[in-house]
Amino acid sequence: MKATIWHNPACGTSRKTLAILQEAPGVALTVVEYLKSPYSADKLRQLFADAGLTARDALRLRGTDADERGLKGAGEDEIVAAMAANPAYVERPFVETDKGVRLCRPQDRVHEIL
Repeated sequence: MKATIWHNPACGTSRKTLAILQEAPGVALTVVEYLKSPYSADKLRQLFADAGLTARDALRLRGTDADERGLKGAGEDEIVAAMAANPAYVERPFVETDKGVRLCRPQDRVHEIL
């Protein structure tokens, strides 16, 4: 099975999710450090749709200025544009496999798509 994790090495939940994926048998893993290789707006829309989330659901407020910028009350297109410009606004980690996409908070959610 192929799996891609959009990973932030500074995030404990992301590191724990990565460890689960690395230990899972038969997983061909791709790791994307999204702060170095940011998401495109189209990729964000696809991940959110496949995970059954809105951009607002995936908006990271903690540790960012997203709330001060008014993103909490912004429309979907504005949030996605802000996320594409500043990937720190995206909650983490997202994992995509052949079985679907999950925002893996908590990290055990990754088991739903393995």
